[in-house]
Amino acid sequence: MHAVSEESYLALKAMMMPRDTNAHGTIFGGVILSYMDQAGAIGARHALSAAGIEEKPLVSVAIDRVEFLKPIHVGDVVSFVTRVTHTGNSSLTVEIVVNADREGESVEMTRGSVTYVTVQIGPNGHTPVAFGA
Repeated sequence: MHAVSEESYLALKAMMMPRDTNAHGTIFGGVILSYMDQAGAIGARHALSAAGIEEKPLVSVAIDRVEFLKPIHVGDVVSFVTRVTHTGNSSLTVEIVVNADREGESVEMTRGSVTYVTVQIGPNGHTPVAFGA
């Protein structure tokens, strides 16, 4: 099996919309978590593909220490940059850094990591499988 790259990858970019605000008028943390989960899965799939590993379904199994560093506002264009930080037999952990474009600069707003496991989807649910299986 080839080594999975630990290079950064721009997995997702989105503009924040009014429907995503919380009671304080900033973007709701749950919306950012959802985007982070999607971006992490995209980044994981990209890293596996770049390593020549056959694509298998990935599901998130853990979210570790998400830090909301600065508020994200309606209209912010937000980038979700991923990097694989750990690879196991059937899982990988992806760090996701969330940046917003502010006055021509990329400013870190949120960061966290998500662990994904490769699975075989069957009638009895999800069964973890090794990358090479």
